[in-house]
Amino acid sequence: MKIEQIYTGCLAQGAYYIESKGEVAIIDPLREVQPYIDKANKNNAKIKYIFETHFHADFVSGHVTLAKETGATIVYGPSAETNFEAHIAKNNEVFKIGDITIELLHTPGHTMESSCYLLKDKDGKNHSLFTGDTLFLGDVGRPDLAQKSASMTQEELAGLLYESLRTKIMPLENHITVYPAHGAGSACGKNMMKETVDSLGNQKKINYALRSDMTKEEFIKEVTDGLLPPPKYFPLNVKMNKEGYEDIKNIIKKGTKELSPDEFETVANNTNAIILDVRSEDEYIKGHIPQSIFVGLNGDFAPWVGALISDVKQSILLVTPEGKEEEAVIRLSRVGFDNTLGILKGGFTAWKKAGKEYDKVNSISAEEFKDLKINQLSLFDVRKKTEYNSEHLINSINTPLAELNDHLETYPDNEAFYLHCLGGYRSVIASSILKMRGKHNLINVEGGFEVFKELEIPTTESTCPSKL
Repeated sequence: MKIEQIYTGCLAQGAYYIESKGEVAIIDPLREVQPYIDKANKNNAKIKYIFETHFHADFVSGHVTLAKETGATIVYGPSAETNFEAHIAKNNEVFKIGDITIELLHTPGHTMESSCYLLKDKDGKNHSLFTGDTLFLGDVGRPDLAQKSASMTQEELAGLLYESLRTKIMPLENHITVYPAHGAGSACGKNMMKETVDSLGNQKKINYALRSDMTKEEFIKEVTDGLLPPPKYFPLNVKMNKEGYEDIKNIIKKGTKELSPDEFETVANNTNAIILDVRSEDEYIKGHIPQSIFVGLNGDFAPWVGALISDVKQSILLVTPEGKEEEAVIRLSRVGFDNTLGILKGGFTAWKKAGKEYDKVNSISAEEFKDLKINQLSLFDVRKKTEYNSEHLINSINTPLAELNDHLETYPDNEAFYLHCLGGYRSVIASSILKMRGKHNLINVEGGFEVFKELEIPTTESTCPSKL
């Protein structure tokens, strides 16, 4: 028996490859499925089942393409409805893979069809549990993502999750290994640990949601308290996962079409395409195409694109580092952005060589910032509210990046104002959006709050520190 966790850090997502006696099951695959196929072929094995723990909201799964390529059966839990062929399993239904079995445990609460998969070894002993978004390490799945489809309140769904945990998962043996669908950084929960594998026994000890003395009312309150609004692209990803989508090979072919600077400019002028610059923040600051938006590949790229560009059908033109063209298109497609029209051939260097107009971001170092009279500046902190509430610079105003468009009138129209985040990534994203909105009087502070602390720039702590 072989179990392999395939973890994708930028999505904080875990897919799983399970093999026994030449048969394979894949759990919650990513959209680019060729690596799973190659792995099975290398081992002279056949992919038999594709198990989905639920309809994912934060990424587009690879189930449809993988089934088409391999003939494997897609399996969902009870009540799931799809526009493609799938096996809708019953609670406690058992599937055989080689000399092991996998039993579906229906665990509604995160969504109504949410299910966990209990793997039993060749001797029939419980070995591991693939918990999807039902149980994370240190947390549980948020119960507010399926309200519309389930016609239930988040409190009612949280109540179902309480029962699922206590009747399906907590009675299982402590030695069982827990393999969740997400880790720290995912928007699908609040308190996830950085670790991606743990024992069920340890989770019973440390996970607040598995306290044996917790009442349902206490659970509902704790699980629903402090939930931030889900990213706008979540419902669109659910729709794609239910209804199907175009093969990623076609998306890559279309999206990596090379456009000369003249062609790139023509397409940009004749369409409503957004120019997305995915280079590093330092490169973007020094020079970029006017009106382009920065979201660097080296950060939480796909989640931020999804949070800031609400329509997955939005046309996109890409400015990428050399050699990163296909990666950028793939990572966009993982969260449903399939309408990339092409990439700038030769990158930003070619744009400059062609004599095209370009812009820069006014920026200063944290050291230069320290020498200013900070208490007299218009200063904006684009970190999350929870980060800001924990500690922030004196005199700063919190305008979280995810809510930036709601704060446009907060920024001065004429006088200079300063932006910062934690490490410098988000403030450059914010700078690009504000400049696109006509706010060119901004100054980005490089390094962000991490460097401010090192330099002992005066801060203030909130009287109500975040739980998160």
